[in-house]
Amino acid sequence: MLKYRLITAFVLIPAVIAALFLLPPVGFALVTLGVCMLSTWEWGQLAGLASRSQRIWLAILFGLLLALMMLTVPSYRPFVTVWQAQYPLWAALVWWLVALLLVLCYPRSATLWHESRLLRLAFGILTILPFFWGMLALRQHYYDTNHFIGAWWLLYVMVLVWGTDSGAYMFGRALGRHKLAPKVSPGKTWEGLVGGLITSAVIAFLFGRYAPLDAAPLTLLICSIVAALASVLGDLTESMFKREAGIKDSGHLIPGHGGILDRIDSLTAAVPVFSCLMLLVFNAI
Repeated sequence: MLKYRLITAFVLIPAVIAALFLLPPVGFALVTLGVCMLSTWEWGQLAGLASRSQRIWLAILFGLLLALMMLTVPSYRPFVTVWQAQYPLWAALVWWLVALLLVLCYPRSATLWHESRLLRLAFGILTILPFFWGMLALRQHYYDTNHFIGAWWLLYVMVLVWGTDSGAYMFGRALGRHKLAPKVSPGKTWEGLVGGLITSAVIAFLFGRYAPLDAAPLTLLICSIVAALASVLGDLTESMFKREAGIKDSGHLIPGHGGILDRIDSLTAAVPVFSCLMLLVFNAI
């Protein structure tokens, strides 16, 4: 299993970086759209859609919704200035606060949504839709001035999340004693969380020092900490829905890594939260 995870990581990481820096906005949007459609297909299982055809139609309809929203944006308007992107990004802040309460109160909170397939589908939309627009809004940021500014910012968020995940794993394995959320994800510990935040802080400092990022240091620090915490919440939230659905992985599309959602669960929270804070709340970049 470890061999497959390493091979897949060596393939996926360069592919992601290439997509960030080499694809034009339309190509990047199409790739992101494809990832979101696959994630929606997997979420259908978490929502209780047992039929493969139902999940396929769910992914198709959601993809058409995203495509329609993109087509209604005038070509001369940056994504961050239009309602199609702004509303989902603001909604992300509210949703992840709600998700925090659901995780903290689990399993009692499951009584509110377990029997409602429609509500679980709504949770999926609130997870994937803001992620889609957060990715596009950051990637397109100042694209007319410099084609790579947005790519650097997206890579920064990804490195931040990867640092948090890796640090939490290493510190948790070495020092973990106190469970973070035992009823949701028994393997996560408070020591791992602190270690993940320290690791992400070091990586973010080094990245921000040598990459062409331009933002007020204090604002960037605040947004980075919140995004790192959101990434942990994204992971815990997906774990909660998987536990309630009685499944280990959201899918089997990535060898050794499970499904698409299993790989981007942290990003689905971190990207829209970071985008909303930096672009809308603080207007920092």
